[in-house]
Amino acid sequence: MRVPSVLSLAGVVAASSLSAPTAPASHVSGCSALRAPLGNALFSRGSSVYKYEAANFWSNTELMTPGCVFRPQSSEQLAEGIHALANANAEFAVRGGGHMGIRGSNNINDGVLIVMSNLTTLELNEDHSIVSIGPSHRWGDVYAYLQKFDLSAAGGRLGPVGVPGLLLAGGVNFYGNQVGFGCDTVVNYEVVLADGSIVQANKTSNQDLFWALKGGSSNFGIVTRFDLETVKSRKVWAGSHTVSAQYIDQFLAAAATYASNIYDPKTHVVPALVPGETTLASVILFYDSDNTSYPEIFKPFTDIPAVSSTLDFKTVSDFATETGAMVVDGINDVFVAGTVKGTTYKELLQGITIINQTFFNELPKLYKQIPTANISTIQLDWQPIGADWMKASESRGGNALGLDSSQIYLCYAEVVEWIGSAYDDIVANWLEETTYKINNATQKAGLYDAFNYMGDAAGFQSIFPGYGEENHQKLVNVAQKYDPNAIFQTLMPGGFKVY
Repeated sequence: MRVPSVLSLAGVVAASSLSAPTAPASHVSGCSALRAPLGNALFSRGSSVYKYEAANFWSNTELMTPGCVFRPQSSEQLAEGIHALANANAEFAVRGGGHMGIRGSNNINDGVLIVMSNLTTLELNEDHSIVSIGPSHRWGDVYAYLQKFDLSAAGGRLGPVGVPGLLLAGGVNFYGNQVGFGCDTVVNYEVVLADGSIVQANKTSNQDLFWALKGGSSNFGIVTRFDLETVKSRKVWAGSHTVSAQYIDQFLAAAATYASNIYDPKTHVVPALVPGETTLASVILFYDSDNTSYPEIFKPFTDIPAVSSTLDFKTVSDFATETGAMVVDGINDVFVAGTVKGTTYKELLQGITIINQTFFNELPKLYKQIPTANISTIQLDWQPIGADWMKASESRGGNALGLDSSQIYLCYAEVVEWIGSAYDDIVANWLEETTYKINNATQKAGLYDAFNYMGDAAGFQSIFPGYGEENHQKLVNVAQKYDPNAIFQTLMPGGFKVY
């Protein structure tokens, strides 16, 4: 059961003016509606393709039992399928990279599972300034391809993360202080709409849809190609710097020091605490240079003695493979997002401290209910987003996320990964209760912000009210314009909905 929040959800927009479709039909109708026109791309239960695609997810949390799998060979075939499903009033789910660990976000019981596995575009334009990427890809594929040309992109920091999920959520990335969110580097989207049409969304065509897709997720259509700016990159200086529990206070102070004054835009950091038999503090450090190591801005971290370090010059492709090793397949997981904001070192350190103390104070309750052997990972991490990041976003036309460049944001993520579905409810309830306590504590301190980064959010969380009332309403308007029958609000039950 969801813990009731005392926090305001200002900006929630009602959809009472819409005439929503009637109750969805059974999975038989959906699969049958596709069989005649698209039988060569439709796979029934028991087939080898069905078995492969129904299991091709990162986390056990995502596993469900769709009625059939639809694997379109092209944007046109996907468009034909969406049109047929809408006419049949049949439910469906869409899976790109398969990394969003929320049950039902990219899978479905009984309905049609649309998988993007065969939409595999990956190519550069003539001057190599733009890379076009199909929604089948994960970022490890993209970086490996781009590295051949001494290029990179503002994509996922873990190789196994899917391209579409990250970009449609906004896209926290290594280059954020230089280029903004990953979505800010997208110059064009190819989109299949609910009526079966295919459109391009960019600065000159369908400008409102172009803006809405920058953080608005899958509320407007299905993106079948992302065209985004490349970044010149031969090698970077990057790795993880891990210190022992005795230095945690110094480590948290280093995180606040960096966040309060991000004066070098070539940098990116992800500080994290990892409880276990002994708690470790580990920070991912990224510096966009092939000839400078240990930059001055990282000294608050690197001056702390390390128990282990992987810092070195490497390609972004190699680094994404390194960080991707942290992704364990076949587990159960929940991520929960949150944000504090401030303008000074003191405020940011206070926010970090509140989150850290509340989280660790609640941990004994979880340990009492789950055997240690069944806990794969527990982690608490932070993502600083400052003025340079947001100004870079604004210089590229802005996005739907609604962040204010006069503030410094510290987004954080609570992570629990475990073995055994018997513990699903225990973990879910513990995280909701813990998040409720963190939010109330940061609100009391005047540091709370309603922004929840979609890429790290849990299913029980609200997303779009945190974008601000104006942006939320704009997203609703765009959804109603491009999907007037609310197909993506009702027949596709997964994902965060704008209304």
